[in-house]
Amino acid sequence: MRPHSNRFDASTWMTFLTLAVSVTPAGEPANLPTDYKVLYDQKCNRAAALKDFVLTDPGAWRLSKDDSGPALELFQQSDYSPAVRSPLNIALIADKVFGDFILEADLLSTKEPYPHQDMCLFFGVQDPTHFYYAHLAVAADPHAHNIFIVNNQPRLAIAKQTTKGITWGLSQWHHVKLERKFSDGSIKVYFDDMTKAIMIGTDKTFGAGYVGFGSFDDVGKVRNIRICGSSVETKKTQFFARTVAAR
Repeated sequence: MRPHSNRFDASTWMTFLTLAVSVTPAGEPANLPTDYKVLYDQKCNRAAALKDFVLTDPGAWRLSKDDSGPALELFQQSDYSPAVRSPLNIALIADKVFGDFILEADLLSTKEPYPHQDMCLFFGVQDPTHFYYAHLAVAADPHAHNIFIVNNQPRLAIAKQTTKGITWGLSQWHHVKLERKFSDGSIKVYFDDMTKAIMIGTDKTFGAGYVGFGSFDDVGKVRNIRICGSSVETKKTQFFARTVAAR
């Protein structure tokens, strides 16, 4: 009789490791401030996801699915005329007001490349004429690829530091991150490389507000949205429109 052995063979170890990985719970994102937790998580993989948003034009957005997977898609220009020069296509997470937060999402531009090809991240939104947005564009100029404030007048660039632009490419998904901290007014935007900000700004005009996505006047997709922070306030959004199913 062969003596009993406490050693596992290779196949046994592989089985053990597979089971260990499969039962390990998914934790919160790494390197978060100690008081932060996941406040909002939306994969945009079900039709009901549209109910989460208020939009400048519900008819311009849909839940779509192609070879790259499902997403919330801005597929045409919104029928919307802002009171001051500012983006036309906006989808805000409804009824949730965020103060200090870290936003992450995946974005894809479906517009043919050109210098102002863009998608936007909206934050600190108080109402249709008071908000911030990060304009992620191919080429930087006074009206593109910057952090902007809309304060009841045409948008104004406020970033202290930006890159020369980013590359959206064709049918390419990109991971973005926006960090907002009101105590020091800091705003940082990341694109693909989560270790080096492509935009840095400071402003304390607006505090907690609504958060969302869109484009100045282009089209694109968003998915895998996650917002982490210390707290979120429930406050009914009294502007823009909801989809028929969400009313």
